[in-house]
Amino acid sequence: MSSPLAQSDTLATAFREAMSNVCAPVAVITTFDGDRPHGTTVSAFMSLSVGPPMVAVALDHGSDVLRLIRDHGRFGVNVLGSAQSELALNFARKGDDKFAAVPWRARAGLPSLDGTTGWVACVAADFVSGGDHTVVFGEVADVAHDTVEPLTYHRRTFGTNRAHP
Repeated sequence: MSSPLAQSDTLATAFREAMSNVCAPVAVITTFDGDRPHGTTVSAFMSLSVGPPMVAVALDHGSDVLRLIRDHGRFGVNVLGSAQSELALNFARKGDDKFAAVPWRARAGLPSLDGTTGWVACVAADFVSGGDHTVVFGEVADVAHDTVEPLTYHRRTFGTNRAHP
């Protein structure tokens, strides 16, 4: 008979494998620390409500961006386009120089990355702890979009979804 810890590890591994089969959108969540931009890549975000317009995003409890959102009260969702996988990898790593070679501008008081397929500026409305992450509910304050195909993450690989005519 296996130990509870071994069963937990087995379940976590099986869960990760099962979830790798779910196609997820890729976004960079951004905010400011004073006048310095910060961002992190996520694949756990979604549209939550249209009345009022809201989104939800999950961030690791230890995330610097989560700490800054709690302090600042605002965040941006930069929905990446299909040609932006390098940008996704850049913001997925640790470090303070993620914006060094990245074209961006301030929009609605938040860092907005150039060339994305979607942009949503949010005011943090609520924080809910779930496992090792915190889900941040954001009330939409500004939005913009383009017709660029989205970047998706599926089976640990970046790809896209193309509309069929």
